[in-house]
Amino acid sequence: MKLLSIAKKTAATLSAAAMIFTVSAPKTEAADLWGVLIGGAVYSAQLDSEIRAVNNDEKGRRQFFEAMKQKYGVNNDPNLNQRLDTIMYNLTEAIGKVDPSINEKPYNYFINTDTSFNAFCTLGHNISVNTGLFNHLESDDEIAVVLAHEMGHGQKDHPAKGARKSILPMIVASTVNNIGGVLLANALNNQGITKPMEREADALAFDYITHSNYNPGACAAVWQRVIDQSGDNPDNFVTFLAGGSDHPSHASRRDTYAKKLYEYSKKKVEVSEDIVKVKGKEFAKVAPAGSMSSKERAFFIAGNLAAAYKNGHDKGEVVAKNNVIYMGPQAIITVLDGDENIGTLIDRLSALK
Repeated sequence: MKLLSIAKKTAATLSAAAMIFTVSAPKTEAADLWGVLIGGAVYSAQLDSEIRAVNNDEKGRRQFFEAMKQKYGVNNDPNLNQRLDTIMYNLTEAIGKVDPSINEKPYNYFINTDTSFNAFCTLGHNISVNTGLFNHLESDDEIAVVLAHEMGHGQKDHPAKGARKSILPMIVASTVNNIGGVLLANALNNQGITKPMEREADALAFDYITHSNYNPGACAAVWQRVIDQSGDNPDNFVTFLAGGSDHPSHASRRDTYAKKLYEYSKKKVEVSEDIVKVKGKEFAKVAPAGSMSSKERAFFIAGNLAAAYKNGHDKGEVVAKNNVIYMGPQAIITVLDGDENIGTLIDRLSALK
């Protein structure tokens, strides 16, 4: 995932953390390619060693983390930090169910002061979350999807793999001074993160969310929200999970998550525009709510239904309590002004389930 605010600053590296990369680049002349390659092989090995130190050594990754905070600033708002603590705790527990290796290298994380819409995971399981992410996403379920995606990158070591991919091209090209510092900047900007890596992180995010207490429909819903706010262009200002035109479009990611949700529901639940369908038939035409569009909200309702089917709650009675419709113990929809009559929805779901 590329960070827009960093992308504009790639010429400037984290000065404190850049000291980690202390090896000297080989002198390179265009006419001396063999010299470049021979010297570059040695230099590449040195840089790879430095990447390992920042990525895996506890002292190195902590030093890198502190330098990140110094560079990007820290938002100490207690409410936002409490929300982030809770989300990270829940996701760590969920990931541990499918990938216990997370316990060997717990994530460092903080909220930075950038007001743009973003979050990123870099070397050493170090995560930075923009203040702007909380401004644009009202739901902790959607914020959890963003962070689960980032933790997917971390669990598969994508930042380090991307950094290593950028070593040889820089050496071969290299009229670049301070390659170690540039490499560090590229690692922060997640240069080298590929479309397959993005798709892998997306798939992992869904897996992690379905092992947590968060709504699985939020995976598609967050992309619908991005589309509602900015369209389907990956190169516009909302690139927090896109990373540019070489990455999947917002709509393709939403649709992939919608398919995963359908499979998760045992092929019982799907969303068509602002209509939630059960077993191929209309259950509810969904009204918008606040800043949430009809279709974004539809994915949340579909997520509740999917969880009900996944967990066998469809065998329970459909009832209403305080304007909330339940299927067994699973809350399905809070009926709002603009929605259909609650009695109609109860009767319809009872007949469909």
